[in-house]
Amino acid sequence: MSEAANEAGARVLVHGAGGRMGRAVIALLATDERMKLAAAVDHQGAPSVGRDAGELAGAPRCGVVITADLAAALVASDVVVDFSAVGAVPALARAAAASRTPTVVCTTGLDDAAMAALDALAVVAPVVIAANTSVGVTVLLHLAARAAELLGDDYDIEILEMHHRHKVDAPSGTALRLAESVAAARGLDLATAGRHGRSGQVGARTRDEIGIFALRGGDVIGEHTVVFAGAGERVELSHRAHARDLFARGALRAARWVVSQPPGKYEMADVLGIPR
Repeated sequence: MSEAANEAGARVLVHGAGGRMGRAVIALLATDERMKLAAAVDHQGAPSVGRDAGELAGAPRCGVVITADLAAALVASDVVVDFSAVGAVPALARAAAASRTPTVVCTTGLDDAAMAALDALAVVAPVVIAANTSVGVTVLLHLAARAAELLGDDYDIEILEMHHRHKVDAPSGTALRLAESVAAARGLDLATAGRHGRSGQVGARTRDEIGIFALRGGDVIGEHTVVFAGAGERVELSHRAHARDLFARGALRAARWVVSQPPGKYEMADVLGIPR
């Protein structure tokens, strides 16, 4: 980002502007003194195209009209925040690579095609890939891995997550990342150590199991707890999301950070300065 742009505040392109999270990012930018909305993009034919981005997000009109022209939007922007769909990510990555624009990708469930395109983007520009942009969850991942190392295999590890009734995948991506994190810290292969529910005569629990359980109901935004159960005591690390805009706040924090980084592929842990 140029020195002039840095003084004026980074110009943000919101990709997936018509979605719930895209609108949340736009609403936050309306009151952000360090960054400003420069462009908003949605897919061709989306009902949001042609609308004022601020108005659509429930904020004051901002004069930024949502467009389907990604290339033109990139010209006016210093950084991209993406909350779109898996199928839209490869085209975004190719366009951002052509303009060498720093990018924060928050879209979940990325497939091989999306990851390959993002790998190519990371060669020429910095890109943060973060399926969960919660600052608290990022810290939880770090603390859970450290706790697993310190407590050792005398403590059984179980992971419990709960989300709203409309969530279609289980367990959550965050629960799986937590499981991967503690498994790696304990030197376990999650593919064999993971236990997704127990029923019937399963026998006594072994030291090398990691239980992962999903609850669904109501309008719960997201709750994750890692339980370390030992003899005579239990340690629990929990995170509870109270509002969805926390993910938008985390995405903008990542955007502020990534604009000054060299090309490469980063995670939210890098944004917070947590060693990997």
